[in-house]
Amino acid sequence: METIEELKRRIQSTEDLQSVVKTMKSLAAVKIRQFQQAVESLEDFNDTIKMALRIVLRSGPGLFIRERDSAGKDRIGCVVFGSDQGMCGQLNDQVVSEAMALVDRLGVEPDNLLLAAAGYRATARLHAQGQKVAASFSMPGSVEAITDKVEEILFKIEEWNDAHRIDTIYLFHARPADGASYRPMTQRLLPVDRSWLQELKKDPWPTRMLPLFTMDRAVLFSELIQQYLFAALFRAFAESLASENASRLASMQGAERNIRDRLGELNNRYHQQRQMSITAELLDIVSGFEALEGEEGDSHGA
Repeated sequence: METIEELKRRIQSTEDLQSVVKTMKSLAAVKIRQFQQAVESLEDFNDTIKMALRIVLRSGPGLFIRERDSAGKDRIGCVVFGSDQGMCGQLNDQVVSEAMALVDRLGVEPDNLLLAAAGYRATARLHAQGQKVAASFSMPGSVEAITDKVEEILFKIEEWNDAHRIDTIYLFHARPADGASYRPMTQRLLPVDRSWLQELKKDPWPTRMLPLFTMDRAVLFSELIQQYLFAALFRAFAESLASENASRLASMQGAERNIRDRLGELNNRYHQQRQMSITAELLDIVSGFEALEGEEGDSHGA
């Protein structure tokens, strides 16, 4: 049986752990909101890109994006967004499973597949499934650090295009859902969806006068597509980080409940042990008093 001092030490260590979990919950909640705000602010940027593309596409014919029908026979590039840190549930497993499921559906041969992973735990999951990871990146720790990581991935995609002639690029990441939940997502980054561009071109302009531009139309179109790719990667990072922290928040909430239950159990045992100790001391006092009374009675009788 544990002593009172041992129980006191266990209660103290459990309370310390409870304090750490509360801090991690607060940090996760703050980060979720920061990354959600980054996604929300990106919507205005995306709207601006779409409007500019509409202007360029409606200003004349001749611009198009190369697109193939037989994607399964092409060389495929996949960028998988996971996490560097743990305590985020099944996020890495689910995103990696989403990526491998698409690779299986497309029937991509290993020699025609290039994998990049953002987050070392995602890299480890891919290695565990026997996949070769061509490039691995760390996840940014803040909204401000996302831009540098996006540029790193865009540079890597350019390298792939130059060295291997990549035909299609897919992104796999988690997207926040209701509450602290998320769902794995698949997005084709390249080539840009031609039907989407055609829909943009057909959309009527809100005024009677189409804005003019002075730079070369093909160059402007290329720059806008680059901005579109940047925004897509930025969003994938932000949503993945928001999902990671949402999953961590859920894990911390579960841990906090378990710690609270454990702390209640330890406190009950401590109070029971303390009561038993007090009762034992009282019994010792009573027994001693009765023994003294017995000795005094014997001495008076003599």
